[in-house]
Amino acid sequence: MRRCPKCNQEFTDEWLTFCTQDGTSLVDVPSSAVEPEPTLYSAPMPPSVSPNEQPTLDMPDRYNPPAQYIPPPLPSSWTPPPPPAYPSKPQQTLAVASFILGMVSVTIGWCCSFGVLTAPIALVLGIVSLVQIKNDPAKNGGKGFAIGGIVTGGLYFVVFALIILLYGIGIFMGALR
Repeated sequence: MRRCPKCNQEFTDEWLTFCTQDGTSLVDVPSSAVEPEPTLYSAPMPPSVSPNEQPTLDMPDRYNPPAQYIPPPLPSSWTPPPPPAYPSKPQQTLAVASFILGMVSVTIGWCCSFGVLTAPIALVLGIVSLVQIKNDPAKNGGKGFAIGGIVTGGLYFVVFALIILLYGIGIFMGALR
């Protein structure tokens, strides 16, 4: 049980913390204690307030801060740009391999006729590379390397055939004497 120290009105509701008439804080009163009769006469309740009326917790002296309006976050209209398109280089592996094998056959290929193996490979790779470049120039490149491989591989065979021809003429001329 609770009692208002100002007007001595008793309240049985345990959840109530303020007096419904004057708004003062209620104090707990033991139920077994006998209270003395009030010496002061309290004025009757005004007709607009009934004893069964529920008190509100929104008292005049209570401070209610104004509600702050927090706007919802705006959807972002900026999106990051896509990554830049890197230019893809045309594939040159067959053309470069043809050129390297052609150079090997012209320079080192004379030793033990090693160029007999590398020169035809350089010719074939160069021709295949030129056909690929012709069919898809955006994907395949290295036309200069392919032509260089074909020329050096062919040059090896021309010089090799010339040497064999001269050697054969020398043998034939030596036998006639």
